[in-house]
Amino acid sequence: MQDDAFVFMGGTFDPIHNGHLRTALEIRHWLGVDRVGLIPAKTPVHRGDPGCSSEQRLRMVELAVKDEAALFADDREIRSAEASYSLLTLLGLRAELGPERPVMMVMGMDAFLSLPGWHGWQQLTDYAHLLVVQRPGYQQPLCPVLARFAEQHKVDSPEQLPGAAGGLLFHELTPLAISATQVRESILRGESPRYLLPDAVWHYIQENRLYGLKT
Repeated sequence: MQDDAFVFMGGTFDPIHNGHLRTALEIRHWLGVDRVGLIPAKTPVHRGDPGCSSEQRLRMVELAVKDEAALFADDREIRSAEASYSLLTLLGLRAELGPERPVMMVMGMDAFLSLPGWHGWQQLTDYAHLLVVQRPGYQQPLCPVLARFAEQHKVDSPEQLPGAAGGLLFHELTPLAISATQVRESILRGESPRYLLPDAVWHYIQENRLYGLKT
């Protein structure tokens, strides 16, 4: 894959934690790209309201990556007046980057399995490649519509990706066993989430009394 490809992970990042960051770094090394972006959703459309504001979640992502040149925070969904639909994000990226530069959107297997419920999901590959991260040995049967989609777009390696968009790639990766829910519940119980997320993010949560932090 071209080293200047625009590769990004979207998500609520509520809050961002070391599992997100390690996954992004490993994907960057595997693809051989310069950097991987993290794009916090302003108004998530596939889950309940986040535990803090979009601006606070963006700030935590910025703090998490400030000392890692291979990762960057992208505020395009936070700035947008539109709901955080992936298709709209990809349309904006294509308008900005042009038709030739490769774009890749990274998602987990659970998100991929839910794609048929996404707005304009079958158009995503018109504007980007999709990289689905799955645990080693994970096997999940696809519904018929997703199976047809995979048959049309799946390739076996980054070298087989068709130009700037249109490919579907599955990659086995063992993520750190950390979840944002785990972090939030730990804080709510009055326990320290240190070492689950960057110290700068934990300090920000403490300073702003987020996630029901007890005094």
